[in-house]
Amino acid sequence: MKMFRVLALAALLLPGPLAAQGTAPPGFSPEQRSAIIDILREALRQDPRILREALMALEAAETRDREGAVRTAIAAHAEALLRDPADPVKGNPQGAVTIVEFFDVRCGYCKQLHPVVEQLLRRQPDVRLVMKDLPILGPNSVLASRALLAAQAQGKYAALQDALMRLREEPAEPVLRREAERVGLNWARLRREMDDPAIQRRIEANGRLAVALRIEGTPAMVIGEALVPGAVDLAALERLVGEARTRRGG
Repeated sequence: MKMFRVLALAALLLPGPLAAQGTAPPGFSPEQRSAIIDILREALRQDPRILREALMALEAAETRDREGAVRTAIAAHAEALLRDPADPVKGNPQGAVTIVEFFDVRCGYCKQLHPVVEQLLRRQPDVRLVMKDLPILGPNSVLASRALLAAQAQGKYAALQDALMRLREEPAEPVLRREAERVGLNWARLRREMDDPAIQRRIEANGRLAVALRIEGTPAMVIGEALVPGAVDLAALERLVGEARTRRGG
């Protein structure tokens, strides 16, 4: 109650929407405002928890608002996220739980997450993983994404993606050719199809989708109604998958 009273007094000092709506009392005189500020200062001096609790409450409210906005965006873009037939899929294509992963093959955190996701797919046979190439780290990222998407036509997206995620050197064109041929791709065909405008349109569509979902970097995963930024461990992934499965009633 003390925090509520002090914050209520502080709110009265700030001109804004409440006063404009006629819900606040008439303005205070300079002497009254000074007295109220003194009361606030003394309250905070005696009990600093007031400010800490207020900041925590504000942060919690902002988190709820942000999560609500993300859930709304996920629902609004469900078709593009979950059911685009052009998207590469790993795991169980008919899986009950779908994860969507936005990644860049040059991203260190994506490389860190890659074996964790592979382990999840082995442990959870009802998980469907949709891959969204999001090359945000420069020209070699874009080149690698174009190679990956072109590899789909030869049925080698997963093999090339695994090779590039394990790579510890820049995926410049000579390296891409070496890795592509190593996993059985026809390089001449792959290189030709990398320049297909349709592939660039897919990359751009992934970028627009990431913006709509407020994704700020890679990796980022959509699991059920949640957006999960950054690399997470296996236990966290399994918990999130379990929650998504429960919401589906599975």
